[in-house]
Amino acid sequence: MENNNNAFNKPPKNNKTKMFRFNLYWMYGIIFIMLAALYMTNDSSTRKEMGWTEFQKLANQNVFEKITVFNKKNTLEATIKKGQLGVVFKEDSALVGDSPMVFVKIPSADKFSDFYDKAVEKNNIDTSVSFEEGDDTFWNFFISFGPIILLVLVWIFLMKRMSGNAGGGAGGVFSVGKAKAQLFDKDNDKKVTFKDVAGLSEAKQEIEEIVAFLRNPEKYTELGGKIPKGALLVGPPGTGKTLLAKAVAGEANVPFFSLSGSDFVEMFVGVGASRVRDLFRQAKEKAPCIVFIDEIDAVGRARGKNANMNSNDERENTLNQLLTEMDGFGSNSGVIILAATNRADILDKALLRAGRFDRQIHVELPDLNERKEIFGVHLRPIKIDESVDAEFLARQTPGFSGADIANVCNEAALIAARGLKKFVQKEDFMNAVDRIVGGLEKRSKITTAEERRSIANHEAGHASISWLLEHANPLVKVTIVPRGKALGAAWYLPEERQITNKEQLLDEMCATLGGRAAEELFMGKISTGASNDLERVTKQAYAMVVYFGMSDKLPNLNYYDSTGQEWGFTKPYSEDTAKLIDSEVQNIINTEYARAKRILQENAEKHHQLANVLLEREVIYTEDVEHIFGKRPWISRSQEILDLQEKAAEDKPEPAANPDVQPEATETEQ
Repeated sequence: MENNNNAFNKPPKNNKTKMFRFNLYWMYGIIFIMLAALYMTNDSSTRKEMGWTEFQKLANQNVFEKITVFNKKNTLEATIKKGQLGVVFKEDSALVGDSPMVFVKIPSADKFSDFYDKAVEKNNIDTSVSFEEGDDTFWNFFISFGPIILLVLVWIFLMKRMSGNAGGGAGGVFSVGKAKAQLFDKDNDKKVTFKDVAGLSEAKQEIEEIVAFLRNPEKYTELGGKIPKGALLVGPPGTGKTLLAKAVAGEANVPFFSLSGSDFVEMFVGVGASRVRDLFRQAKEKAPCIVFIDEIDAVGRARGKNANMNSNDERENTLNQLLTEMDGFGSNSGVIILAATNRADILDKALLRAGRFDRQIHVELPDLNERKEIFGVHLRPIKIDESVDAEFLARQTPGFSGADIANVCNEAALIAARGLKKFVQKEDFMNAVDRIVGGLEKRSKITTAEERRSIANHEAGHASISWLLEHANPLVKVTIVPRGKALGAAWYLPEERQITNKEQLLDEMCATLGGRAAEELFMGKISTGASNDLERVTKQAYAMVVYFGMSDKLPNLNYYDSTGQEWGFTKPYSEDTAKLIDSEVQNIINTEYARAKRILQENAEKHHQLANVLLEREVIYTEDVEHIFGKRPWISRSQEILDLQEKAAEDKPEPAANPDVQPEATETEQ
């Protein structure tokens, strides 16, 4: 379907003759020339030039107080004694300054010495004489005006850096207030469309309305409809918010202004607001178009909560101007604002009200089927063998974003290249996942036999309890090889739940405490190796009590403010309640720790077998744990969840054909 932008067609602008433009550097040049001329012409003392013969006559009359001879220039300067001005300047003596000078060209320094010796001997003159190599006019000029010139140069440099050459062309400091938005014109060959975006099916469906409006605005305006002025893309980092915004511009075939929220903020007061005005001015000239502001929380943070309290904050001025501009253009002007952030909770309420960013589009982490689709895209340029399965890789990467998956594929290719392989294999992808999650293996790190035994018991404790508890995440891999900052690590396959109940949280906490419990039971002492486990358990226990209302003594209470306004300088509960919270948290952790010790005592023999295998082989997998403990009776539940996800994807109806937009998912953001 052809683009129909007649509502926004404008008459072509007349090409005008390029007019004369003022350049700031010309002013600097004029000032420099004036300073040089002033230095050359201005002198507080009167200077009189005379001939060598006349000078000899006056010198014999002892009228000079001091004579300075410049050897290289064959010149001399002489100061006149007080009371002798009339002899030298005659009737002009009343017009000279306080320290008049006489300038004389001499034959040579030797000739002057001979003359002076004879004059002293014959006339007994008492004029003092000094000899110098010569006066450097340029050096004197530099000493006089060097600091001024240096200040001017530093000022020019700072102005150029702070202006960032914004707005293009000459102007220097005068372009500080220009918007630094990057323009992707509709005629650009490197367009991004929905074909370049894998996954994000719900987000793409929600944003199709904006694309349809930009392609065919009359379809909506004829019925009196109004398109939202702004849409806010909210989601974790790496999920494709920026790519999705570019795809909207590519699908709509309109200009696309892209800039970051931090581009508005400078050290100059008022620059942010000026750049906002300039941005919207350019957008109106290019309408219909899209303005995309990435990381808008840099300027859109809630007002009145900054560290400088009541002082005049440049960020707030910029936000105020942004709010004004979003209300300043008509609903059908063809300018749509897209913004992206992963901190929507801290944005100002006025920014999210109806009429501004009145639509929030959530760009979530991809689920199993979307990860499979994303892997399919990133595996295309990679040489893989038959052992690589996109569905298997998708199941091994729960919680990974599109950017993380792209990183996994790239890392696997690098690992295979280091191993001199011709193809990237399944093992390379698993090593890539391990490296991204846990860090690089450090087999050269020296550990004693006792430390290795302690690490093996610790990791075997995690593996044993997670295998024996119903709601704990199923085990994938356990290793005692140091990786990153950890001396050992265990990988699990968490279920992709929509909600989590109390029993599931307690089972996860019990499995996390299994390492410390195994150390105390089977080693007779505890170590610092469980510090990360204790940190996670403590945060989870506090969340259960303070946020989820899962405490027996503090049921159905939530002390979290989801609006982002927080509670100021005081806690939303009393000191007695704080003590009760601490007590409940301690009780939950102690209960689960005792439970972990009890489970390990009941399965001590199997735990020892697992620890010994881990000591011997350093790495064990699900099959090894299953061989010792037997099959998990709850494995069918995890499989059921995966089957339900696949069935939901298969039964999902195809989106209705839109005459304006026909997206096709094939690629994701890297």
